[in-house]
Amino acid sequence: MSFSKLFFLLLLLSPFAFSAEISQAIKEKKLYPMGEKIFTKKCPNLEVNNYKSYEQLLKALQNHSACGTLNTKYSQALALYLWDIKRVEKIDALQEIKISKEDKCQVCGMYLHYYPNWVCEIDYPKGEVYKFDGIKDMMQFYFNHKKGITVILVKDYYTLKTIDAREAFYVIRSDVLGPMGNEFIPFRDKKSATTFSLDHRGKSPLSFKALTEKMVRSID
Repeated sequence: MSFSKLFFLLLLLSPFAFSAEISQAIKEKKLYPMGEKIFTKKCPNLEVNNYKSYEQLLKALQNHSACGTLNTKYSQALALYLWDIKRVEKIDALQEIKISKEDKCQVCGMYLHYYPNWVCEIDYPKGEVYKFDGIKDMMQFYFNHKKGITVILVKDYYTLKTIDAREAFYVIRSDVLGPMGNEFIPFRDKKSATTFSLDHRGKSPLSFKALTEKMVRSID
C-alpha cells in the first residue's frame, strides 16, 4: 500500500487514535519532516507546552485557533511533530536537580542524598532554590509560597528525568511509598500515570492544577 493511501486510510480513524495507530517509520520519514516545515513557515512561536495532551493540541490545530488554516493532513502532521519532537526537546532541556550531602528537605529536614530519586525543587528569581525529599513536602511549601516561583522541578517516576512539575501528572493512594510514606507519584504524561495507577492500585491521575492543600493533608 502506498504512503498516500495509508495516510488517508488512517484519516478515517478517530483523530484521537491517529498518533497511536500510525507506524513510527512513517512518522519519521514523512510526517515529522512535513510537520517541521509547517511549524517553521506558519507558526514558529506556537508553544506546545500550553497544551495538556496531544488531543487538545490537535483539536486547536483543526479548529484553526493555533496555527491558522490547515487542512486535516497538515494539522495531523504538525500535531505529531509538535507533540513527539518539540515537546520532548522542551522536557529534556530542563536543568537537572543537583544535590549534595549537605542538602536537606526544606520542610522536614531529612538529608536529600539518601533519596535522590524523590528529590524535587522550587526555584525563585536571583538563584533562590528550595529542595525537598518528595512532592508531598514540596506541595506543603508551595501552597504557602506561591508568589514569584519561576520553575518547579520533579522527576518522572519511570525515567527519573527532570520534568516541569506544572506539566506533569500525579497518582496518589498507590501502593508505592516515598521517603515520607504516602506520596504524589509524578509522571511526564497522563498515559504513563494511568498505567502506573492500574498497576499499583492508585487513584486516577491528577494534573498539577488539580492538587489541593486538603489533598496534601489527607495523604499525610
